[in-house]
Amino acid sequence: MDPLDHRLIALLRQDARLPAAVLAQKLGVSRGTVANRLRKLEDGGVIVGYAVQLRPEARSDEIRAWMGILVEGNQTRTVIASLLGEPGVAALHDTNGRWDLLAELRAASMAELSQVLERIRLLKGIRSTETSIHLATYR
Repeated sequence: MDPLDHRLIALLRQDARLPAAVLAQKLGVSRGTVANRLRKLEDGGVIVGYAVQLRPEARSDEIRAWMGILVEGNQTRTVIASLLGEPGVAALHDTNGRWDLLAELRAASMAELSQVLERIRLLKGIRSTETSIHLATYR
């Protein structure tokens, strides 16, 4: 990827629905160049899809939480594979500091969140967890 690809991706991150003509104008290139770049980025697996993002308050019925996860020994790959198969895990991040992994959890109710937490805590290779329920987003 070159600087033009990075600029194109930055524009798409702001608004993935921008038409090719607008992207071309903002980048100072032709529509054909934008179309070719997008096709190469998609074919190369850099861009894997386009999605609708909702404001957190738009899904008031959804419970969100963050879980810090401490992994036992060298079990990280096993734990990651298990967590990626857990439907309650919306996103999973490798991190440094106190926790080895940070999982964003989503559930339709407190009872469902409790079930997600129980399933995760029972996974082989997890030493300990700490969960914080997401209350509000300010930015």
